[in-house]
Amino acid sequence: MTARPLIFLDVDGTVIPLRARAVPGAQPHANPLVARIDPADGPRLLALGGELIWATTWMDEANEVVSPRLGLPPLPVVDWPDENPVAGLHWKTGFLVAYAAGRPFVWLDDEVTDADQRWIAAHHRGRALLRRVHPFTGLAGADFAAVRAWITINA
Repeated sequence: MTARPLIFLDVDGTVIPLRARAVPGAQPHANPLVARIDPADGPRLLALGGELIWATTWMDEANEVVSPRLGLPPLPVVDWPDENPVAGLHWKTGFLVAYAAGRPFVWLDDEVTDADQRWIAAHHRGRALLRRVHPFTGLAGADFAAVRAWITINA
């Protein structure tokens, strides 16, 4: 592989779980959901070896609020055009394939489906791993292990 795979990263339900969780050393924030971000996820994400990219409706706010809590540098952000997405799929699917432009990618999100997987397999010329993160728990050890294994096999 000539380039590191892209890792598209959602925030709500992925980095910020929908259920409260105890996070050691969590600092208060104006948005109480932000306290659910586990700072240990930042080094785990960096260790995956891919190019991290925010793929979230948080847009640039992900770099202002989420990246610092994870200890991440500012990341590129997918810009969501105001056009109709591909019918029957998650609204991000077509945009992420266009952004990847044939590069291998991982998509970590709590809303990906089998329909998205099939469409990407048929319309993306590179390899892709769509990993549905459980929205109540957010990123977990199994998610990091699956991504690491996929990157290792596809390197």
